Amino acid sequence: MTRNPYAFRLIAPGQPLERWEMPPPAPEPRQVVVEVAGCGVCHTDVSFAVDGVPTRHALPLVLGHEISGRVVAAGSEASDWVDRAVIVPAVVTCGACAACTAGRPTICRQQFMPGNHGHGGFATHVTVPSQGLCPVPDDLPRGLSLPLLSVVADAVTTPLEAIRRAGLSADDVAVFVGVGGVGGFGVQIAAAFGAAVVAIDVDRSRLELAADHGADLVLDATELDPRELKTAVRQFARQAERPGIGLKIFETSGTAAGQQTAWALLGPGAHLAVVGFTPDKLELRLSNLMAFDATAQGNWGSSPERYPEALELVLRGDVVLEPYVEMHPLDRAPEVLQAVADHRLSGRAILVPAEPG
Repeated sequence: MTRNPYAFRLIAPGQPLERWEMPPPAPEPRQVVVEVAGCGVCHTDVSFAVDGVPTRHALPLVLGHEISGRVVAAGSEASDWVDRAVIVPAVVTCGACAACTAGRPTICRQQFMPGNHGHGGFATHVTVPSQGLCPVPDDLPRGLSLPLLSVVADAVTTPLEAIRRAGLSADDVAVFVGVGGVGGFGVQIAAAFGAAVVAIDVDRSRLELAADHGADLVLDATELDPRELKTAVRQFARQAERPGIGLKIFETSGTAAGQQTAWALLGPGAHLAVVGFTPDKLELRLSNLMAFDATAQGNWGSSPERYPEALELVLRGDVVLEPYVEMHPLDRAPEVLQAVADHRLSGRAILVPAEPG
């Protein structure tokens, strides 16, 4: 180890994260120790730390599941990973259970999510299973860095998973409700797949960014009521003249208002992907699914098998990261997490440990 490992851990919901001097990592045979280059701060972390959503592992717990870094130690059955740059899957699956073998790895009963089932990436080092690690080339294109690639875990792979499940193609119109972070990356992926893309948000700066990176139409939900939004989307779909049957709608805001908006857009043959999370409840008329012969599907993360595809989209420049993120020192983790909870940051936060002295 090139430094004494430390982390910021959650002691109890509603309390600031606490600095913790970690014991030296001791990986088991199929585990690796990753020296963290960057760790994204997700609203799921806020749900654990502020909203009181229970973690699978008892507190205290180090949060953080969007991790990139370099393997600095490994167990006896994972030694080939030492000194390799990697992205750690946000959900590590076992690959052998009934869910995994049936092609549903995201509901693997043996899954490990850093920052939920065990200590995560708000740290200088994290110990994780070697299963599913995504290798990163050392020679990265200009403008990319290993810390920046941390958000590929979850923020890029999750919308990619939802898009693949929806069967999105150039025949379709894709609608993203909420285009900060996950939704912003989803817009870019959908555009790379050739779809006609609509972006809906309440933040003008996010809409402008979406317009610059793949959205063909942007709609401000503060200026249009639900009926007007639906009319605008339908008019766009007619003008786009795509042969696909039904809108592909992606709820990526993680808000009750966003979910209500996405539900209101359902029409004949539509597919609704619920990607964002909120603990808030809302009332829906489920009969709309029957009346429109539509589909609604939840999306818990992504299979590790999607990671190389997501990384390739970034390496090719089809998905840009830098305009959507902002870097912060790991030592400011408590303030940064609270700022994310208070919606005071314009980009997705990445915590970056200081260079070892």
